[in-house]
Amino acid sequence: MTDLPVLSALWLLPLIGALAVIAVPPTRSAAARAVGLTTSCVVLILAVLCAIGFEAGAPGYQFVEEHEWIPSFGAGYTLGIDGIALTLVLLTAVLVPILLLAGWNDTPPASRSRRSHTYVALILVVESMVMVSFVSLDILLFYLFFEAMLVPMYFLIGGFGHDAGRARSAAVTFLLYNLAGGLVMLAAVIGLYVVTASDASPFSAGTFDLRAIADAAAAGELGASPGVLNALFLGFLVAFAVKAPLWPLHTWLPGAATESTPATAVLMMAVVDKVGTFGMLRYCLQLFPESSATFAPAVITLAVVGIVYGAVLAIGATDIMRLIAYTSISHFGFIILGIFAMTSQSQAGSALYMANHGIATAALFLVAGFLVTRRGSALIADHGGVQKVAPVLAGTFLVAGLATLSLPGLAPFVSEFLVLVGTFPRYGVAAVIAASALVLSAIYVLWLYQRVMTGPVAAGSERIRDLVPREIAVVTPLLVLVIALGVYPRPALDILTPAVERTSVEQLETGVAAP
Repeated sequence: MTDLPVLSALWLLPLIGALAVIAVPPTRSAAARAVGLTTSCVVLILAVLCAIGFEAGAPGYQFVEEHEWIPSFGAGYTLGIDGIALTLVLLTAVLVPILLLAGWNDTPPASRSRRSHTYVALILVVESMVMVSFVSLDILLFYLFFEAMLVPMYFLIGGFGHDAGRARSAAVTFLLYNLAGGLVMLAAVIGLYVVTASDASPFSAGTFDLRAIADAAAAGELGASPGVLNALFLGFLVAFAVKAPLWPLHTWLPGAATESTPATAVLMMAVVDKVGTFGMLRYCLQLFPESSATFAPAVITLAVVGIVYGAVLAIGATDIMRLIAYTSISHFGFIILGIFAMTSQSQAGSALYMANHGIATAALFLVAGFLVTRRGSALIADHGGVQKVAPVLAGTFLVAGLATLSLPGLAPFVSEFLVLVGTFPRYGVAAVIAASALVLSAIYVLWLYQRVMTGPVAAGSERIRDLVPREIAVVTPLLVLVIALGVYPRPALDILTPAVERTSVEQLETGVAAP
């Protein structure tokens, strides 16, 4: 299997599936959705086969594909995968078919419209571009797809939101923030190429090969001054911090998540935004180890502010969907905290948190979306007593909510615990402050459940029906994964830990100063 172009297939299949969806006649919206769902399931099977063939702990990247692309500029079509990328590829492959099934009725069919076709095709295009971002070993190739995924996400947010005006506004804000970050990164990508092409570099010509540049950076042989490397590091960091998002560059997220369909919001928060945190691990830390150590205290400060800030805003939120969006700001703060604490435990916890957050947030947001659709309102004050009329919906909402607050025995607890344990020896104050958010998360989750699900049945809530089989099929695999990874996280950690130790900690030893 290692000789087959598995990684190319991972991103080409969704793209081909999107074209097939568009080719379905306008009157066959159900067939278009079925083609999209089938395509995503095939991609999931391929991702699982890739995981089966992956050798945990093996040195270097696996399933590597190398072809010339623009040789005169040192750019190649180079793909490869390690444990971190594999975990996020699996997360993406698992979530996309679930989201297509969850959003089955998000776009009512129209006899002369391809609206349903477009919605499904855009989701598959996003999946394709995210896959390339995770497996690319060429910096220019990564950048192109890092930016290109903004286009289908823009149309998903602005074209299929609940309120057309607010959705378009949220989509524009999303696009402007991320384009601005991307332009800063473009300058850094060009600057890094210039550095590799200089006479002081160990390369005979400029290159975009991530592996070669990372090896030179680890050996301190890039040949650029600390000031230049710091500037390049900040260029990459800004783009990833917007995508992640890191406080105070987060303000586009609540509006985009609230105005999107639930499936689109989950795709954005659980999949697309992970490209930002993945980029911090893969590019910022590997390419600029000394700069990462220099700016780590500042980034950790912003991450801790985001952890507490997101939790406080969630407590004060009056809208269910906006509340869940605020929790993601807090959770991304934990991920970034672990990355820049630069210990093996904290970074393994962050890598695992990327997957666990995606699963738990998907479950909570989708169940909340089912509830809001039934009631016709996202305002917390309009709900009450739902557990009396829809016990299965209330039960799944509770389990997903408990996962969000990192209850022991559920997946996010393991990753959050590793982040805090790994951070404390180096940044004790930051770890203690971040741990306070555990109390705040208990407040916003349990208070939300109390107001929405318990008490007397609110006017209008009596007509809420329980989950139907399709919705149960959406939620069940997510809750099974939340419980399984909470009880037995070892398989995931066995894949992640060697990759983290090899690509982050060991290469940063030359750049990490004593705390």
